[in-house]
Amino acid sequence: MVRLPLTPAEAERGQRLGALLRRARGERSMLETALDARVSPETLRKIESGRVATPAFPTVAAIAEVLGLSLDEVWAEINQPERAIEPDSRRRSAREWLAS
Repeated sequence: MVRLPLTPAEAERGQRLGALLRRARGERSMLETALDARVSPETLRKIESGRVATPAFPTVAAIAEVLGLSLDEVWAEINQPERAIEPDSRRRSAREWLAS
């Protein structure tokens, strides 16, 4: 199966998704989060880094559930137009970040 190249918008959404998951994970380890969501740590790492910009819905749903995010929160975040991705210097919960 040949995958088509991502559009810039898809790549940007993937970056926003990864940033949201990193913030929501906070100090929780990647390994613990991945195992609780029943995904591989490598998969979670790739999603958080934006290398997998369009992960499968069940994967996103499982990770969101483990992190206490609703799918509505995830959807609202990844569909923000042209929103800058904040650096990880001050981690906030997803709810705090979405409220800003």
